[in-house]
Amino acid sequence: MSLVSLNIDGREIEAEEGRSVLDVCLDSGIYIPHLCHHNELSPIGACRLCVVEIDGLDGLVTSCTTMAADGMVIRTTSEKITASRRLSMELMLSGHQADCGTCIKYLNCELQSLKQYLMADELRLRRRSRLFGCTDTNPLFTHEPNKCVLCSRCVRACHELRGVGVLFYKYAHGETYIGVGPDPDKDVTLAEAGCRFCGACAEVCPTGAVLDRAEFGQGKSRKVALVPCANTCPAEIDVPRYLRFIREKKYSAAAAVIREKAPFPLSLGYICAHPCESECRCGQVNEPVSICKLKRYAAENDTEKLWSQNIKKKASTGKKAAVVGAGPAGLTAAYFLTLTGHDVTVFEAMPEAGGMLRYGVPAYRLPRDILADEIADIAALGVEIKTNTPIESFDVLFEEGYEAVLVAIGAQNGVKLRIPGTRGGGVLTGAEFLRSVSSGGEAALGECVLVLGGGNVAADCARTARRLGVKTVAMACLEPREAMPATPEELAECEAEGITIYPASSFNKILREDGQITGVECLNVTSFSFDEDKRLQLETADGSEHIIEADTVIFAVGQKPAIPEGFEIDKTESGLVETDPYTMKTSRDGVLAAADAVTGTDKAISAIASGKKAAAAIDKYLGGRGKLDIRLAPDQDPEKYLGRAEGFAALKRVSDNKRPPNERVTDFDAVALSCGADEAGAEAERCLQCDLRLKMKPEKFWASY
Repeated sequence: MSLVSLNIDGREIEAEEGRSVLDVCLDSGIYIPHLCHHNELSPIGACRLCVVEIDGLDGLVTSCTTMAADGMVIRTTSEKITASRRLSMELMLSGHQADCGTCIKYLNCELQSLKQYLMADELRLRRRSRLFGCTDTNPLFTHEPNKCVLCSRCVRACHELRGVGVLFYKYAHGETYIGVGPDPDKDVTLAEAGCRFCGACAEVCPTGAVLDRAEFGQGKSRKVALVPCANTCPAEIDVPRYLRFIREKKYSAAAAVIREKAPFPLSLGYICAHPCESECRCGQVNEPVSICKLKRYAAENDTEKLWSQNIKKKASTGKKAAVVGAGPAGLTAAYFLTLTGHDVTVFEAMPEAGGMLRYGVPAYRLPRDILADEIADIAALGVEIKTNTPIESFDVLFEEGYEAVLVAIGAQNGVKLRIPGTRGGGVLTGAEFLRSVSSGGEAALGECVLVLGGGNVAADCARTARRLGVKTVAMACLEPREAMPATPEELAECEAEGITIYPASSFNKILREDGQITGVECLNVTSFSFDEDKRLQLETADGSEHIIEADTVIFAVGQKPAIPEGFEIDKTESGLVETDPYTMKTSRDGVLAAADAVTGTDKAISAIASGKKAAAAIDKYLGGRGKLDIRLAPDQDPEKYLGRAEGFAALKRVSDNKRPPNERVTDFDAVALSCGADEAGAEAERCLQCDLRLKMKPEKFWASY
């Protein structure tokens, strides 16, 4: 592009031809006040704050709508310019509410900043009262017309930038205002108008007339608040990016996005606890996007394996790292460490790799061939995995030349509550029960099984017992139903499979006759909490003693790691590995620890995130930078123009597709079935694409120049 030369306030400046005078000045560090202008929107010159004088042109011209031309002589300040700008500012302020201190936009308001820049004294024009009320009934956004200065940014963003077109100029109470819907005589809700809830209007509004709801993002950074799905995900997977690829039917690209953060995309598609969905902003419009189901669809249809084509290992560093434990954390750490050029060996005590994904998650939730394939992908990168190789001491590893060791042994030992009756037959822990079943062993179960616990492990135990032929299976836990730690979907699956749930129950003792379990004596819980020392504070209802019949009791109330004494590392009072929370280092030099061995039992996605964090810490320890960001998917330039989508707010979440309960309880085949291409595309279309706001360049205040 050719250049033009301008003289601005006595300075000779070269600029690209075709740019506005305002943009040339701002890029050159010459501030010109402006309000209706926004770098993402077409210029209209409505606010007239950006006026300048140009030799050869009569009067003042708006710099945002005037293109820079060769030889222009421009003045950005003069008495005439100052007077004009002040008048324009006063006209806007005369209809704007006066009290800034109570506004949530206070100190982040462009109008307030411009007032400070342009006006040294009070408003000379008489203020007029505007009689519009605040609209706070719409999801995600509030609308306060009395704060509006009719800069039209929101309207242009809605119509031109996003192509949705639900905001319009209207007239009422003797005032022009911006309302919702094309009918000039009435407003409708955003949902009724066909809004896509992209947030562009709130992003460009300079005054807070259109604003994210007060509860939105409180105490959070802008990035976390705007894209809560990606930032709630422990592994920080770029959810909007891979949903966009799915919408474009680029499934291998979508799977590659996931593998940039986690090497188990398909396994996660089956079993992820999807905390992202609980924060999905679409859930405030109707229902959250089914992010986990779409993750599975992308991974199942990863036919091109773009991630494999694009993955690159750095040159060998000559450093050796050992990972003890081949669960999701250990394998994730090995995946990223080998990409940094380190020589990595994973040591696993069990016959097969996978950790709790292999021995704790039942096959009906995660088919074994899927997990095996993803582990094979990690091994194919050069990670050596040694199974049937328990490590009792790190000394031998250091003697063999390993310079760093990661403890990723998980929390594989179940615990039992200290109540009478636990000694004797018929009492199992959830961890040992699931491990035995997953290993092909026989589980000694009676005809009536009671699982104590309300989490996902408890649900896994109960559902596994049903598949082993037990007809009467129940779960009991301290928490009330609405506070049970198992996911609502998992609890619904339990009940569909004939499992009875007894919430808000405490356990007094296991009852026996002639050594055989007959039931568990329980009390109804009225409240419970944990004090600052993590001791249970429990209140029960007087006279509420009752018995839940059982001949087998499975404790699923927690797990802890089995840490060999030969590790010679410090442990917490809870029996977990003690680490520095920032460096992940243990008390022994060269030994770091991650995931469940440090935190106690947590979600698989949390273990994966912890494994990646540990890999960064080990890389630093071995002399690297700890930078593990990899790019496996192609670059993506998201389309800004979304277009109309009538009835967008009424689009329903894709329905679950599962095998019938009476069929699935007879085997360990996968319960959840895949969705189709049309379903996946429709579900991805429901994404609000909140990340588009992060890609909008904000206007800078005058103090930045």
